[in-house]
Amino acid sequence: MVCIAAFIILAIIGIFVAIISIFKREVGKKYLQMLKKSWGCLGKKIRLQKCETGFKEDVKNTLLSRVIIKHPTWIKPLSVIIEVVSVIIVVVAVWALLTAIKSLLALWTLGTCNVTKPAACSLGAEVCSIDESEPSNIFEATGRWFEEWGEIFAAIPDKFRNYDADSFDFYTIEISSNDQPTAIDIVDPGCSVCLRSYRNQKTSGFFDQYHTKIVFFAIQNPDGSYKFKNSELLVRTAIALNEIKSELAAKFIDAIFTGKSSDEKYENQSYQGIFNEVSSEEAERIINQIFGIIELSKTDYGTVKNTIYSDRVTEIMNKNKAIVENEIHAKGIPTMLYDGVKHTGLYKLPE
Repeated sequence: MVCIAAFIILAIIGIFVAIISIFKREVGKKYLQMLKKSWGCLGKKIRLQKCETGFKEDVKNTLLSRVIIKHPTWIKPLSVIIEVVSVIIVVVAVWALLTAIKSLLALWTLGTCNVTKPAACSLGAEVCSIDESEPSNIFEATGRWFEEWGEIFAAIPDKFRNYDADSFDFYTIEISSNDQPTAIDIVDPGCSVCLRSYRNQKTSGFFDQYHTKIVFFAIQNPDGSYKFKNSELLVRTAIALNEIKSELAAKFIDAIFTGKSSDEKYENQSYQGIFNEVSSEEAERIINQIFGIIELSKTDYGTVKNTIYSDRVTEIMNKNKAIVENEIHAKGIPTMLYDGVKHTGLYKLPE
């Protein structure tokens, strides 16, 4: 292990030695000699052969040379410590390499380098993440580490899959009705990235280029609560409206993502921002204001109120959740399906 640890350390400090050797070439020559010895030792270890004891002793002697004269009795315990530290260095290096590989594979397959908390990955797409529970102890952390590998390998076939938007049995709300190819948008009413994505699609003419359907989806936390305040109420309301007429649900969604309140209390704030802050009672009052904007009739108002918390709406939400998480394998939203491809994250305006 001392040989392998020495190679790892020498490989890391090689960057600094390369700079120093510009001014002192003898330093570079000594470094290369040590690196060649350690590389030869590493090669033999890989081939399951014994390392030359010479290099191992060189390393130990170099580290212990100042101790052996003044404190000869320290040699044995320090020698053991060197062996233990060498093992730790090798284990950490292997773990770091595996973690780097796992992160890159996760980024390629799932769009995020952090499987448990997708939004924490700065290299991934801009999303509102669908998080998983954090391990509470080392045993759960170890199990979670292997589970993440399983999720990554399970998602590899998705990279070569044709995502036909019409092949998924979602409950959808129709945003645009035309003869163009189908596009499905999975969005959360409380997600700011979804708001920006929706606005970009509307501005760019996306809804005219595709027969766009929305899956209104409320992200849940690992404990069953909802990620954004009042998202569940808004999703239930949109579905209840859609049960009456799709145009009403489409107008309701458009108001949440593009509208601003005329209520003096909120000083022209966006509806989404208001819903993410207020209580459920206040949210219902604001929803009633939107009902007035979309011209919901009194008869339909009663039907919607009776439908919001019905078993029918609950079944629809559970069905969509199962498809999003188990069939689409979405780790964050917005997630869009169009042109046979799964697109994760913010829809950007064409340049």
